Amino acid sequence: MRDFTVEIYKELLLALKEAEYQFITYEDYCRGMYSSSKWIILRHDVDDRKSHSLEFAQVQNTLGIKGVYYFRIVPESYDPKVIKEIYSLGHEIGYHYEDMDWAHGDNTEAFEFFKKHLQLLRESVPINTICMHGSPLSKYDNRDIWRNYSYKNLGIIGEPYFDFDFNTVFYITDTGRAWDGHKYNLRDKAPIENPLTNPDFINRKYHSTKDIIQAILNGTYPNKVMMNFHPERWTDNNGQWIKQFVKQNLKNQVKRLILLARQ
Repeated sequence: MRDFTVEIYKELLLALKEAEYQFITYEDYCRGMYSSSKWIILRHDVDDRKSHSLEFAQVQNTLGIKGVYYFRIVPESYDPKVIKEIYSLGHEIGYHYEDMDWAHGDNTEAFEFFKKHLQLLRESVPINTICMHGSPLSKYDNRDIWRNYSYKNLGIIGEPYFDFDFNTVFYITDTGRAWDGHKYNLRDKAPIENPLTNPDFINRKYHSTKDIIQAILNGTYPNKVMMNFHPERWTDNNGQWIKQFVKQNLKNQVKRLILLARQ
């Protein structure tokens, strides 16, 4: 079976259910609203192809699972109808902000953009958490907006890159269209050297979704996890799958060159 399909995503969810993980949102984590010592946050960064995120949300709903979906304010992501439908399925919605990039590094302007975009999303659904968009081709780090401002003054209770214990919770992302795509990862990293270097996680390296499923079924997958998905990369459509495969490989080479240039 090919990786990065909706079919294998369903297999992953079923394996997690069989292993009796508690599915929580990031807001649940921030509020301490979980009862198990074995839990997982399914985070989805809606960068593009918003319909893929809706499909993910629907699949989760049929299995009684909830996750968190972070939307950008760009046509490829932002859609009030889709956002409301995902929220109605019991999922958390958050803002995937990139306002330093929008403002070309101007901190004051970025904060004004942020407030405007946050309010736009809040016209559709409650927004209590946010998560930065990596903007890999930009020279601006969107997290820098918080050097001079506080999102908590706007009723935001959490941002994973500031309000999450990456030292004790295993973080893994499909950035680069692989679960071990660290060499193509510009900013979507835990704010420690890397959670994979934590002694508790050092031997937990996975390449494919099948590798993760096997670890779950073997009982060797960590008990506290945040998994980050980019649903636009996942599809059962052969044409879209091939297109995404080729596109991501090209993007990975560009990211690799950028990383080398920044060293």
